[in-house]
Amino acid sequence: MNCERRRFLQIGAASAASAALGRVRALAAAPRFEVTDRGFLLDGQPFLIRSGSMHYPRVPRPYWRDRMRKLRALGLNTVCTYVFWNAHEPRPGKFDFSANLDLAEYIRAAQNEGLWVILRPGPYVCTEWDFGGFPPWLLAPPAMRVRSSDPRFLAAAERYLQRVGREVKSLQVTRGGPILLAQVENEYGSYGQDHAYMAAIRGMMQAAGFEVPLYTADGPSQRLLAGGTLPDLPCAINFGDGDSPADGFAELAKFRPNGPRMCGEYWDGWFDHWGERHHITPASRAAAGVEWMLTRNASCNLYMAHGGTSFGFTAGANFGRQYQPDTTSYDYDAPLDEAGRPTVKFDALRAAYRRHLAPGDQLPDLPPPLPTIRIPRFELNASAGLEQLLSQPPRLSATPLPMEALGQAHGLIWYRTSISEPLSGPLAPTQLRDYGRAYQGRAELGIFDRSRGAPPVAVELAAGVPLDLVVEHMGRINFGPRLADNQTGITEKVMLADRELTPWQIYSLPLDDLSALRFAHRADAPGPAFHAGSFTLYRTGDTFLDLRGWGKGYVWVNGHNLGRYWERGPQRALFLPGCWLRRGANQVVVFDWDAGRPRTLEGTDDPIYA
Repeated sequence: MNCERRRFLQIGAASAASAALGRVRALAAAPRFEVTDRGFLLDGQPFLIRSGSMHYPRVPRPYWRDRMRKLRALGLNTVCTYVFWNAHEPRPGKFDFSANLDLAEYIRAAQNEGLWVILRPGPYVCTEWDFGGFPPWLLAPPAMRVRSSDPRFLAAAERYLQRVGREVKSLQVTRGGPILLAQVENEYGSYGQDHAYMAAIRGMMQAAGFEVPLYTADGPSQRLLAGGTLPDLPCAINFGDGDSPADGFAELAKFRPNGPRMCGEYWDGWFDHWGERHHITPASRAAAGVEWMLTRNASCNLYMAHGGTSFGFTAGANFGRQYQPDTTSYDYDAPLDEAGRPTVKFDALRAAYRRHLAPGDQLPDLPPPLPTIRIPRFELNASAGLEQLLSQPPRLSATPLPMEALGQAHGLIWYRTSISEPLSGPLAPTQLRDYGRAYQGRAELGIFDRSRGAPPVAVELAAGVPLDLVVEHMGRINFGPRLADNQTGITEKVMLADRELTPWQIYSLPLDDLSALRFAHRADAPGPAFHAGSFTLYRTGDTFLDLRGWGKGYVWVNGHNLGRYWERGPQRALFLPGCWLRRGANQVVVFDWDAGRPRTLEGTDDPIYA
């Protein structure tokens, strides 16, 4: 997604008859999808794409089809998703398309629910996702130049696209599947002008087996379109519900007089950054833009139709005047909220789509709502200090090293240096990314926060006690020129007054495995620590864990990482899907930077913003 654009079943058991009908349909010729100068054709008939974005990693797999049925009830005929390189190839050459990353099953589910598919495999996706979807190992020294013709990057991208092609090749409309279109790169005009790079990505997709029409999408200006398009591919424009559709499509017509008219992303809401306000946009304004496009037979993809959640460590960051980390919630003020429930915006958009149905057509009914629950307040009365995870030998280095140099993608990184004599003055880590605290022994010396400029902290250090700097990854930048400079941790050096501190012991703490923790029943643990508790359920359902009163950290429930929380807001509760809960005892672990906080939680019906 483009941050510049805001300036800047119920399928019951099948009968024998329906099964036979399905076999007959499978034997029939695959639907033919074509791009013409006047628009799209499906089986020779004009076809208007009414699409909505929903991303499979942001929605628990058991809920995919529930959400898809709601998209159909909204009035959509297509679902659009990115493909997330860093999720699928967490280590070079080691791919994962299982469980919630089962892209092929997601596409088959869409087809079973009567939806066509638009696929956006990147390799860059943006979407407020860590590093715009690029795997952090691309940044391991010597870092590759992403989104460029750097041959190392192109080789890595080609391997990834080949693997995606193996997953989806048989699911294209040319082979009887639901995939109609595939996007080349993503809003490249907002980043560069390297048409050779764009042509290389297009060639890789074709070599990987993409047979459906390829297209590009960019913001609605001559500069962005010129930078991001290829002359032999159709192009779409992206804009928001506060922009003029007439102006946007006029820019597209000026740039490309012939070809389909499509809004590749219609931003019907917006996302949140930590420390900023929660975004809400008028439902009537979103519906008016859709109405304008429907009236003029322009295809449209709602961004987002259902935003969901950036679980775990997946949320990214932007950089405007300063570093702006994204919240865990990707609710986006979309027609379906973070828990998949229809909103006022859903009703307004559904009415617009209904007014433009073909004679005799009608929208499906909404499926029954999923259950929600409240969880009475419970205590987390066992604690384990973060230092328990320092069991592996550290990496020794004269200077601090970024996470990527250690093969680490996310979590925390701990830097320790010896102090042999008393020292005092301003402590200044150079390029600390993204949030950290300094300690000597159990004494906290200060906080470094990249989103607030990370100014130096005045310290007085005693001799004989190590200095510790613990740094948290808050999300790599996912949009703009800083993509190429995206290492995390302390990326240069640490100065105390005019003296560079050296050498360093460096501990990698990705927080992927907490099994080494040994919890003790006590009121609290000093410093950054983990806190454990449990609650018992007699029935399960979706809920939101209320984190008010806690400081900053992460929450795991039954082993699922719900994501980051931060008292800074605006998000003050984390979505907990009911499909991750169980009848009986449920285990909760919370990491929090601060000692001396109340250690209780409860589950509420709705999100909390402050």
